[in-house]
Amino acid sequence: MTIDHLKAQARRVMLDRRAGLSPSLGAALSHHFLRDWTLPPGAIVAGFWPLDGEIDIRPLLHALHDRGNAIALPVTGKRGEALIFRLWAPGTPLLAGRFGTRHPDGEAVVPDVLLIPLLAFDTAGNRLGYGGGFYDRTIAALPDATRIGCAFAAQELDSVPIGPYDQRLHAIATEDGVRPFAVPAPP
Repeated sequence: MTIDHLKAQARRVMLDRRAGLSPSLGAALSHHFLRDWTLPPGAIVAGFWPLDGEIDIRPLLHALHDRGNAIALPVTGKRGEALIFRLWAPGTPLLAGRFGTRHPDGEAVVPDVLLIPLLAFDTAGNRLGYGGGFYDRTIAALPDATRIGCAFAAQELDSVPIGPYDQRLHAIATEDGVRPFAVPAPP
């Protein structure tokens, strides 16, 4: 079986597993993150506006904004390109983007912290995304950014199929807590 086939199979399983989970568990994710994770002072945090079925991290985005962090949301460009991040604040109008995403039309910024949606993660910090490679390209372009996956605890797999371009997470935040991973420094 090829890596692409294994990933496609895992995506189907995880979409089914995620179905029916309550996005409102994002409030517990927010609580754990704010209690257990320290951001560098003045860090620009890139979040995401949740798609149907994803854990809702908007409570975390609002809380981080209230604490003084600049918040950005991604703009999905053409296939093969890294994401662009634009400043967002509560109440900012959002535009419709590719793949059902939503983003502001604010100033483009370079984030220090990436809060990343995903379909699956494992205990080594590997993540399975939706298959477009946008976050892997973004992580490669921002090797010093802290990468934190945001997901339901039920999205954990024993092992995520990975390829040569897949990028690992520094931590995962779920409704059960925040778990750091040992990730090698970029070359």
